[in-house]
Amino acid sequence: MIQTRPTGTTPPPVEGAAFRGAMARVASAVHLVTTDGPGGRAGFTASAVCSVSDAPPTLLVCINRTSSAYAAVSANAALCINTLAADQTGIAAAFGGRTPMEARFAAAAWTTLLTGAPVLQGALTAFDCRIVARHPVGTHDVLYCEVLGLAEPGDGHGLVYADRDYHTVPLGGAAPREAAA
Repeated sequence: MIQTRPTGTTPPPVEGAAFRGAMARVASAVHLVTTDGPGGRAGFTASAVCSVSDAPPTLLVCINRTSSAYAAVSANAALCINTLAADQTGIAAAFGGRTPMEARFAAAAWTTLLTGAPVLQGALTAFDCRIVARHPVGTHDVLYCEVLGLAEPGDGHGLVYADRDYHTVPLGGAAPREAAA
């Protein structure tokens, strides 16, 4: 049932905990956002990634300003958005926790494309980007990223995060890969 308020009244603000609880119910693809450059090599797990335009190809990604990767991302002009497969939950957890940056990168094999940002080998897809705009909103920065290159697509099922846990999503014709240890 939809409740309405009398005209001219202001609704109470939505509490942060209630908002986070509601957002936990939204399934999102899991990505590793990686960067390298003058600010150093860094990366973090993100679900706040979406397409903006295909002319030019542009994505947006949100980063919390308290993230351990924030300083490097802020100083660098490029990043790579690596979309994870279902068997990559271990690396998603490493990049999402308090794991030291060097240990995060030691947990997988990497390559680079045009920008020099780390590209995860075996990712479902990877978008090599230059950051073209940054906007602060609340606790986060919204980064607009022009896609300059794409990695060869991987295979397997997709990895999503919902209800504060990882889940597998079958992709059209994708065969499941062996789970990573």
